[in-house]
Amino acid sequence: MATFHLVSLGCAKNLVDSEVMLGILHEAGWELSEDPSAAEVLIVNTCGFIQPAVEEALEVILELAQYKEKDKNKFLVVTGCLVQRYLTGLSKDMPEIDLLVGTEGVGEIAHLLQKLLVGEQTERSYCPDRFLMNSNLPRILSTPFFRSSVKITEGCSNRCTYCMIPSIRGDLRSRNIPDIIAELKHLEAGGVKEISLIAQDLTAYGNDLEAKSNLISLLTAILQETNIPWLRLMYLYPSGVTEELFELMRTEKRILPYMDIPFQHVSDPILKNMHRRYGYDDLCKFVEGIRNSVPDIALRTTMMVGFPGETERDIRKMEQFLEKYEIDHVGVFSYTNEEGARSEFFKDQVAEDVKLERMERILALQAGISEEILKKYIGKIVPVLVEGLSQETDLLLEGRMVYQAPDIDGIVYINDGIANPGDIVKVRITEAQIYDLVGGIVQEG
Repeated sequence: MATFHLVSLGCAKNLVDSEVMLGILHEAGWELSEDPSAAEVLIVNTCGFIQPAVEEALEVILELAQYKEKDKNKFLVVTGCLVQRYLTGLSKDMPEIDLLVGTEGVGEIAHLLQKLLVGEQTERSYCPDRFLMNSNLPRILSTPFFRSSVKITEGCSNRCTYCMIPSIRGDLRSRNIPDIIAELKHLEAGGVKEISLIAQDLTAYGNDLEAKSNLISLLTAILQETNIPWLRLMYLYPSGVTEELFELMRTEKRILPYMDIPFQHVSDPILKNMHRRYGYDDLCKFVEGIRNSVPDIALRTTMMVGFPGETERDIRKMEQFLEKYEIDHVGVFSYTNEEGARSEFFKDQVAEDVKLERMERILALQAGISEEILKKYIGKIVPVLVEGLSQETDLLLEGRMVYQAPDIDGIVYINDGIANPGDIVKVRITEAQIYDLVGGIVQEG
């Protein structure tokens, strides 16, 4: 039985690709090895979206290449976004890589590796035409058994000036509703309690399909045909969110009161230059509208600082917005020039030290806001999905309430009571920290 070691980098969408590769290789008789020194094939599924991700991918590739140096019988395979974006450069500059597989080669991974082992893989790269996963593909979860992400689209047809996703992943391709439902039913049968629906732009779902296929019709079908208790919406585009979605979230409690909706900025001139299809007033209307419809909703967003042309006035506008609307979770990152993006050539590039100062300012502001927001939960009883023993100490359990997405938001430390991973329990919150909460399980009856 051939063995492989897999490192998955990047976002949840990339992780789904890795899980499909795990499933395909397992079905083909391959065995996963947690120890790279014991594996015949070393695989890195890379992210190449922004420069820090590129640098991380290259570092991991070089780390695994050291195992190959010690054992010439090993093969090093690099897959994913980095390959799709920098195929020529990787082919030229990294001879230690035996096979380069683009984002669209996921479905052929077992066939490619088998040919590599027996010396029949004559081409060093494989970057086929566009691929769209489906429910027939085997998939092995790398997340805990009780939660998973489901990718409902591939690619993106937005043309943000700083973003390389359309050139890497292609234009929008939506899976059909029956196929998504089939995958959800399979996950539900395996014990999944929480599903995060993911896409580059969740609100664009179905734009390439027939008129009746959209996010609302998909959610309606999921509610009718599955019983998964927690449905989480990730990566929505602000101007694509409709009153119809507000109403559905208000009335259907299985759709969690949580939205991940990247704003990127709030200043009109910056948003215009980013080619985002909304402005400051639209964002204010959105936040006020969703909070009126779903008063207990938690909002997550990301903000980019240091975009070309950004001024002190623009960053102050962002601070004022965050102070006024008190967004629950805010990720902040500084702009980087991406090779091939239109913004690479924009005038008035912001100095790196200024970017860093602005990022630290927004992070510090948000830390104070988050701490105040979490205080409102003290004394309340909230449903919590138990993840297992705390990573900090075996004396505590940890989990997440509906207002916390896995891996990116804070957690709830459980200091009283017994539960198993995957249980949804009621927890009375007794303490609030900057990003995390503490509480004990409330016994039924």
